[in-house]
Amino acid sequence: MLPTSRKELDTLGYDNVDIILFSGDAYVDHPSFGPAVIGRVLEAQGYRVAIVPQPNWRDDLRDFTKLGKPRLFFGVSAGNMDSMVNHYTAARRLRSNDAYTPGGNSGMRPDYAVTVYTRILRQLFPGVPVIIGGIEASLRRLTHYDYWKDELFPSILADSGADYLVYGMGERPIVELAAGLRAKAGPQVLREIPQIAYLRRGMPGVKTSREGAVILPSYSACRKDKAVFARHFRMIEEQANRENSPVLIEPQGNENDEYVVVNPPFPPATTEELDAVYDLPFTYKAHWRYKNKQIPALDMIQFSVCLHRGCFGGCSFCTIAAHQGKQISSRSTASVLREIERLSALENFKGHLTDLGGPTANMYRMHGINREQCAVCRRTSCLFPNRCRNLDHSHAPLLALYKTVRDLPQIKKATIGSGIRYDLFLDRDGFLDNESEAYFNTLLEHHVSGRLKVAPEHTEDNVLKYMHKPSFELYRKLSAAFYACNKNRGLKQQLIPYFISSHPGCTLKDMERLSAKFAKEGIKVEQVQDFTPTPMTKSSVMYYSGIDPDTGEKIFAERNMQKKALQKESFFR
Repeated sequence: MLPTSRKELDTLGYDNVDIILFSGDAYVDHPSFGPAVIGRVLEAQGYRVAIVPQPNWRDDLRDFTKLGKPRLFFGVSAGNMDSMVNHYTAARRLRSNDAYTPGGNSGMRPDYAVTVYTRILRQLFPGVPVIIGGIEASLRRLTHYDYWKDELFPSILADSGADYLVYGMGERPIVELAAGLRAKAGPQVLREIPQIAYLRRGMPGVKTSREGAVILPSYSACRKDKAVFARHFRMIEEQANRENSPVLIEPQGNENDEYVVVNPPFPPATTEELDAVYDLPFTYKAHWRYKNKQIPALDMIQFSVCLHRGCFGGCSFCTIAAHQGKQISSRSTASVLREIERLSALENFKGHLTDLGGPTANMYRMHGINREQCAVCRRTSCLFPNRCRNLDHSHAPLLALYKTVRDLPQIKKATIGSGIRYDLFLDRDGFLDNESEAYFNTLLEHHVSGRLKVAPEHTEDNVLKYMHKPSFELYRKLSAAFYACNKNRGLKQQLIPYFISSHPGCTLKDMERLSAKFAKEGIKVEQVQDFTPTPMTKSSVMYYSGIDPDTGEKIFAERNMQKKALQKESFFR
C-alpha cells in the first residue's frame, strides 16, 4: 500500500516523496475510495506518493509535518463524502457514527475538512502547491448554498486558499498537474489544463486566452439577490451538460478583483482509460495500521464491482452528474472479470459479489444513438420529463455481462446493490420491449438477494416534477410486474421503496395524501429520509431561493425544522 508514516517511508528507502495526499477518510486501498484511486494513478506514473488519512487538526499538527515537505505538491480531499453531510443529519444534528472511520467512530475529521486541512498546510508549508479535489471540493467549486450555515458560500478556492481544484473524477487532471509541476511549468501553462479550477486576480488574460467563455453572475450578486443565484445555477447546469463546455468565469465581486475560472472537463473516459484505472494493483483492504478495527464502508463495498461512471437521470437532488458527468463511461467485460478474479482470491471472499453496478446499476453501455445530437443537447436529464428518443436504452450488454459473471465457477451469487432506474425498462404501457422484460426477469431471478430497493421518492406528481422523477403510476406498474414475476417463478422477494419528505414543492398536505395512499395500498416503508440540501444541486437552489431555476417561478420550500420533522412523521402514520 501507499506509505502513511515515516517508518513506512524508511522501509521503502524514501528520503522524501513527490506527493503527499491528505484525506478525511481512513485509508482503504479499494477503487471505491477516491484518495486511494488518485494515489494509485499517480504511483503508476512513477511518482513517490504517501497518504495521511484523518490527520489530527486539533493538537500540535504533527500529522501534517511527520512526512516532511513533498517535492511537488500536497493533495487534499475530505474523502468520499462532503464532511458536512458526513457529520450532520437533515435536522442539523450530529451523527453518532462515521462509516469511513475505523470502528465507525465519529469526530475524526473537522467540519469543512478541505478548507481546514488546506489552511493548515498553507501555514506550515508556505510556497508548496496545494491541490484540492474529491466530492467536497468538486461540488463547492463555485458559489453554492451551505445548508448547515444557511447561507451562500463562495468557491472553496476562495475560502481555502488552494492553488488548484480538480473537479469530477480526477485521474486525468491530477496526472496533468503533476507532470506540469514536475516540469516546473508556470501558471500560464498549468491554467490551460482541462477539468481544473483556479482563483485569479483580474480577467483580461482569461479573455484573451480563451474564446467563448461564459461569465456567471458574481458571488456578491448572488448573495444580494436569490433570483440571481437561481439564474447562476441554471447557467452552470446548462453549460455542464454540453459535450463542448466553455470556460466558466465567476467574479467574486470583492475589492481584490478576484475571479474563479473553471476549465471545461476532459471528454468522458474511454473504456480503455477506465479499464486502466481498475487494473491498478488495489489490495481491496484497509491499511494494516487499523489492525482488527472494522471500517463499515469497506464492509459494505469490499466485494462490489463498479461497471461504469456517470448518470443521465438528472434527479434534482442528486450530485452524480455534477461530479461524474451525464455521459456513461463503461468498463470492458475483460476488465470486470480481472477484478472479480482478484476479489475472489481474498481470504474472506465467500463467493458472493454484493454489487455489479454503478451510480445507476442499469445504465451500463447506454448512450445516444446519434452522437451529434448529444453534442448540442442541453437537457439535464435523458429521462425526464420523458425518455429521450435518441437514447439507446438497450440492456443487452448488461445481460450478457451478468451471464458471464454468473457462469464463473468461483461466483455463487452476484446481487445488485446499486439503485436501478425502472423508467429505463418500463412505461405506462408496460415493458418497453422484450429485452426490457428479459432484464427485469433476470434481475429478479438471479440478482436480487431477497429485497429489491427502488426509489419512487414520492407519490404526488406535483412534487415529483420538481424532483425530476417519473409519476408514481410507474412505480405501481413496477410493483405489479414485481409480484407477478415472483408468483410465476415461486420467489418470495420484497419490494422496498425509498421516499423523501420536505423536498421543495412538497407541503404537509402532499405528505398527508402520500400517507393516505400508503394506507390504501398497503405500502410499508423502511427507506425514508428528510430532504437534505447539498451543494450544487437544483433542489438545494430551490430550497434556498424559493425559485425553480428551470422556469424562474416561485416554489414553496419548507424551511421550518419542526415542520420538516412533521412531514417526515407522515411516513409512519
